[in-house]
Amino acid sequence: MKVETPLFVPVLAALPVAACMAILGLPVFGYEYAAAFRSLYFVACLVWLIPLALLQRAMWRRDWPWLRMALVLLAASYAMSILNAVLGQGLGIWLGLQKHYRWNELAEGLDGCWLALIAFCAVHAVAAYYLSLQQVRLHLAEAQAAARDAQLRALRLQVNPHFLFNSLNAISALVSAQSNREANRMLGYVADFLRATLAHDGRHEHSLAEELALLDAYLKIEQARLGERLCLNMKAGPDLLDNVMPYLMLQPLVENAIRHGIAPLSVPGRLDIRLEQVGGRLLVEVRNDGQQPAQPGCGIGLANVRERLRHLYGDDQEVETGWGQDGRFGVRIALPLRSMAAAA
Repeated sequence: MKVETPLFVPVLAALPVAACMAILGLPVFGYEYAAAFRSLYFVACLVWLIPLALLQRAMWRRDWPWLRMALVLLAASYAMSILNAVLGQGLGIWLGLQKHYRWNELAEGLDGCWLALIAFCAVHAVAAYYLSLQQVRLHLAEAQAAARDAQLRALRLQVNPHFLFNSLNAISALVSAQSNREANRMLGYVADFLRATLAHDGRHEHSLAEELALLDAYLKIEQARLGERLCLNMKAGPDLLDNVMPYLMLQPLVENAIRHGIAPLSVPGRLDIRLEQVGGRLLVEVRNDGQQPAQPGCGIGLANVRERLRHLYGDDQEVETGWGQDGRFGVRIALPLRSMAAAA
């Protein structure tokens, strides 16, 4: 038991034991001097609690075996009970009830005091173990939360370099084709998008309105590159804008749809983005035209989204991907529906 509790905790926990001793002694309070003897024993037992607790903690720190600790505590508490009996006889001599110490009678009637001290040791051990277990659980939860946060930050930071690499390739292609005007316009859109993402405060979630603003900045880049080859259809109810959405979740999905689906086509391709409430969940669906590859893969963007959703929501989320019967690729995600106020 490595984590020590404050000393006042076991002392407070032992007060019910002391109260029981006092209650058990109430029937004899009518006898002469009974109150004096009971008070002496009560105070003496309370005084012994502190050295007994310190002894118990010292053995815990040295990792003594439980059997060895129990034997030492039994012996120490018995010795304290003997001293209490000596004090009781001293009080009897002072009150004139006896003339001298009766050493052969010291061990008589020790059960009450000794059992009370043993009960305190047991209460101390249980209280210390419980609080230690709670603290260990708290540290474990904090460590798990820190690890989860670090993994989410690493996954989030993976999005921008991937996007930037693809965008610079597209700008390079425009420059090579001597489309300088389009290249300059696209550079401006890239700068706006990066400025918006770098200004983010580091939260793993934000509102759907903020997510759509980032997506709009990204779509301007793709529309500048593809022009009329990109046909966009987006639907999102205004009542959903204040709900929680993972940061930069839509951008990798849309980038995956455009890069791997629409961009390779020689004809215009359609991209549909739909967000709606279904029961108590937020449904996100992204579908795009494209040609089914011989060796399908999910790419970095979709794998990143899957991993982040798993860390954020565990089993309370669903991700479905695949080619539909209409020959279009689709990603369907279901998330817990929460408002920003409820999340805060």
